[in-house]
Amino acid sequence: MRLTAYRKAHFNAAHRLYRPDWSDEKNEKIFGKCNNPHFHGHNYDMEIGVSGEVDPETGYLIDLKILKDIIKSEVEDALDHKNLNEEVPEFKELIPTAEHIAFVIYNKIKAKLDPKYDLEVKLYETPRNFVLYKGE
Repeated sequence: MRLTAYRKAHFNAAHRLYRPDWSDEKNEKIFGKCNNPHFHGHNYDMEIGVSGEVDPETGYLIDLKILKDIIKSEVEDALDHKNLNEEVPEFKELIPTAEHIAFVIYNKIKAKLDPKYDLEVKLYETPRNFVLYKGE
C-alpha cells in the first residue's frame, strides 16, 4: 500500500524581496511593499508530506516522530524568528520568496530523510497564499 503521511509545522520569519542588481525603482515596481528596506515578517505554516510504501510489519509509512525531529532541526531551528536575508546562509544568493523558501526547506529535509521516500513541501506565507514543491 502506497500513501502520503503529513506533518504540520510553523515558523515566524522576516524577509525582504530585493535584487541588489536592480534599481530601487525596479525593486519597488516588482516587489512592492515586500521590498521594504526594514524588512517585514510572516507567520509561515507548512505541511510536509512523505510518500512511500507502508511497512507491512509495523503498519507505518514512517514514524512521524522521525519526521517531527527532522523538521525541528532542519527547519524550525534554522528559520524560526530569523531574518532570512541576513541570518540564513541559503538566502545570501536566493531571494527569500515563498517559492525559494519551500525549495530550501525541501532540500534540507530531503538530505536527512531516507531516500526511499518521496517528499513534498506545502508552504503557506499567508492563509490564502501558498506554494507546493515536490522536487521537480
